Amino acid sequence: MRLTEFRALMDAQFGAVRAPSVARDHVFGALGGHTVDEALEAGDDPKAVWSAVCDAFDVPDSLRYGLPD
Repeated sequence: MRLTEFRALMDAQFGAVRAPSVARDHVFGALGGHTVDEALEAGDDPKAVWSAVCDAFDVPDSLRYGLPD
């Protein structure tokens, strides 16, 4: 997964205004106690980070596996 797709999925799930806040402020246990932004900056795979977001926020299957066509 490319970072641009990850960011588009975040926007689709949370909205363009809230997505950056979730990425910056929410700490995920599945990411070792890091935020999305910290995990991505540390080089974590965006697909693994998205999976952690999906699990924490019960993202629907329609977005869990990528953007709808």
